[in-house]
Amino acid sequence: MRIRIARAVIAVAVGIAPAVAAGYPGGTPDFQTNVAPFCAGCHSSRSAEYLAGAGDRAAKEVAERKHIAVVLSGQKGYESLSESDRATLADQIRALDAASTVTIEAPAVVGAGQTFQVTVSVTGGAGPAVGVALVDRDHRWYARPASAAGWQIAAPPAVIGPDGRPQSQWISKRPEKLDRNLSFVNVTGVSSDASAGRWASATVVFAVRAPDRPGTYPLAAAYFYGTEKATVLGYTTSALGSKEVRGGFTGGSGRLLFTPVEQIEVQVQPPAPQ
Repeated sequence: MRIRIARAVIAVAVGIAPAVAAGYPGGTPDFQTNVAPFCAGCHSSRSAEYLAGAGDRAAKEVAERKHIAVVLSGQKGYESLSESDRATLADQIRALDAASTVTIEAPAVVGAGQTFQVTVSVTGGAGPAVGVALVDRDHRWYARPASAAGWQIAAPPAVIGPDGRPQSQWISKRPEKLDRNLSFVNVTGVSSDASAGRWASATVVFAVRAPDRPGTYPLAAAYFYGTEKATVLGYTTSALGSKEVRGGFTGGSGRLLFTPVEQIEVQVQPPAPQ
């Protein structure tokens, strides 16, 4: 009983204390399920608008304050770098952010109950993995998985990795009998080089089933990526040879980027072919 209580106390503490929230610099290799952006509490936002309505908190979550400022000040793991190297690291991270993009392609009009393709394309990200999700709005705290807005994922997402080849290793870890029709997926094999200006790219194609009721429904894509492993200044190497982000799991080096929200019209009859 005491052990169970202790575990419960720890779990509550982790849930309410931002200082101990852990990030996932290697993706989520063991979590094959839908996610919403609030799970990335340690990530920095590319825009304060992703926390609209949060007041001063929104500005604190932006990458320049939550991450870059810490790098330049030489705190929380960056003190071992010289001032010159910290400035270089900051510039390389900014270059990665500028090159990291996410776009969504979806029809403007679909038929009620129709299954159609939504293509999400991403560039940049430090790797070795990035996350891609379909959500109902572009907000860190209020976005929900796309299914909450009425969309249903009709098949396992098709992932084309940076090497141009299909990927299924991540999603195949989820038992097939539990349904692999997820609105979130990891893309693996991602590797960008900020010093060389070389950026990875990948594509995820979702088969989406429209709601049965006509109306206008929102849909957006969320992109989860890291920054520090794209430069030798941004990570240390463990005794086992793995790369560890220099700022640690709570250092704000992860990023969250959204596409604008698409407002898709669902009609009784599907649109005529063009």
